[in-house]
Amino acid sequence: MLLSVRLTPRAASDRVDRIAPGAEGWRIEARVRAVPEKGLANEALIRLLADTLGVPKSALSLNFGSKGREKRVRVEGDGASLENALRAHACFRPSGDA
Repeated sequence: MLLSVRLTPRAASDRVDRIAPGAEGWRIEARVRAVPEKGLANEALIRLLADTLGVPKSALSLNFGSKGREKRVRVEGDGASLENALRAHACFRPSGDA
């Protein structure tokens, strides 16, 4: 499964702001504290998505967008379980700082 991700580095906290289904698949908006240097923000994104979706980090890989904010992340695993995890967090907006 491929996920479209809009990543904001240098944020106040690591968090997923939004998960929503779209015409081209699932769209995620996320923030990480890491800086966009030497792949640190991408690594933080992989950790965040693994925790959010309940999959091992090894199941996630960056498919496109290693240097930009718009990314495609490939998730390996049971499609039904991944869909359920995404639906459980759909339109999820954490409480706390905005």
